[in-house]
Amino acid sequence: MPAGLETSVRVILVRTRNPLNIGAVARAMSNFGFLHLRVVRPYEVAFREARSAVGAAEVLARAEKFNTVAEAVADCTLVVGTTAVRQRELHHSIRRLDEAEGRDLITSQAGPVALLFGSEKVGLSNHDLTYCHWLLRVPTCEANISMNLGQAVAVCLYELVRNPNMQSEPQRVEAVRAQAKDLDRLTTVLTEALLSSGYTTAEALPSSEEKVRRLMRRLNLSAADCELLLGMLRQIVRMRGAT
Repeated sequence: MPAGLETSVRVILVRTRNPLNIGAVARAMSNFGFLHLRVVRPYEVAFREARSAVGAAEVLARAEKFNTVAEAVADCTLVVGTTAVRQRELHHSIRRLDEAEGRDLITSQAGPVALLFGSEKVGLSNHDLTYCHWLLRVPTCEANISMNLGQAVAVCLYELVRNPNMQSEPQRVEAVRAQAKDLDRLTTVLTEALLSSGYTTAEALPSSEEKVRRLMRRLNLSAADCELLLGMLRQIVRMRGAT
């Protein structure tokens, strides 16, 4: 495993309901040396029952609970969502972890990385996906594309640790990527500016905000650039309010 990878990756389960699946995810994480499990609005009974899963006690004991996806990914510089695609309309690039590009984008990160997995029944919602920089899918057979949650997590983690081309030390990056919470601050201010300028309306505001949130992820901003843009936008909003 590349040095530091097990501490940088956060596996995040959104609205999970089956204790067996939660336990299977925790066990897979333990198998491959990953320790950071986060759950967003899990079915409480399932989460309690999962704590008895064999071989997953340490991971489950350290698991963190959050009310929203935004809170769960706030400290992450890269958020990768998972999807079986099906017929849904997507606004993100889709990669495969068994290809070098997808693995390298994750393993070369200097900051925390979130791997986002949806519920067993419906997966991640379109709103959940707006917090993602890009999406990944496991190349399953078209006749049966949906995987068990525990299996999907295990396959993704295996692909991360098996990379034969990864150096023993993580690659250096020139700039620290902006954290998700900072991108959300930028999204809020830009959306307010769009509303006050008349670019969008109050009725269209939720849709505009989601488009802006996706745009912020596609830009791959550094922390410094994020703060610079935030300062610019705040000044624009203040000046407009003063006129």
